[in-house]
Amino acid sequence: MRHPLILTATLAALAAPIAVYAAPQAADPIAAAIAGPDRTDANRARDRYRHPLETLTFFGVTPDQTLVEYVPGGGWYTEILGPLLRDKGRYIALVSTSPRMVESANRLVASRAAMLGANASVATVDTATGAISIPPASVDTILTFRNVHNLIMSGDTAAPAVFAAFYKALKPGGTLGVVDHRLPEDRDAALEKKSGYLKRSTIVKLATDAGFRLVAESEVNANPRDKADYPGGVWTLPPTLAQGDANRDTYLAIGESDRMTLKFVKPE
Repeated sequence: MRHPLILTATLAALAAPIAVYAAPQAADPIAAAIAGPDRTDANRARDRYRHPLETLTFFGVTPDQTLVEYVPGGGWYTEILGPLLRDKGRYIALVSTSPRMVESANRLVASRAAMLGANASVATVDTATGAISIPPASVDTILTFRNVHNLIMSGDTAAPAVFAAFYKALKPGGTLGVVDHRLPEDRDAALEKKSGYLKRSTIVKLATDAGFRLVAESEVNANPRDKADYPGGVWTLPPTLAQGDANRDTYLAIGESDRMTLKFVKPE
């Protein structure tokens, strides 16, 4: 006869939940790129305003994509996107056909060749006609950070032409991610031509007129301290601080601008 204490212990062991081994999860590739050695300290300091992990995750960026960054400027996001895409994906810097813009983009890509990998390249779009050097339906994601206001300020046809080019370059189901400085909807639309701020409705109309569908928006880059009412426009705030030392501490306390973060898709 089995001893009752042994029997009781055996039954209790059988009734206990079984611990299941879970393999360690791979590190988030976007987080790894943000934390990587390729970024400058000055750029890291601005993460608290630009929220790159949350923003790129929201846009659905993955390491195997063909991704276009429209007007990368000094390369703030390029330092993250390059290492993220280098091994499995492809990074394309898209700029206007202006010789100055092309030269700047070529210099950026060349100076970061090791970071971007051999597949990185520069492409152009004609802001007058929308002609783009990227093959149709060949791109997974297009991102533009704080650039649409420049298109609006440059003339009535530039923004529609470039958004049409975005639509042409993206694959069906592809993503267009837009971040830009937000102008309250009740403000005078004329401010969009000089302040650097845009109404959400202006960007949504540009995208939907081009054929895109708005599928999500995020407040991750919102800043309620920004009132968007400065005589010098958005450039009054950091990082530009166009007013110099005048009210500098006030503008530093506000931080970078209030920004909308909008995700559009090209329908299947």
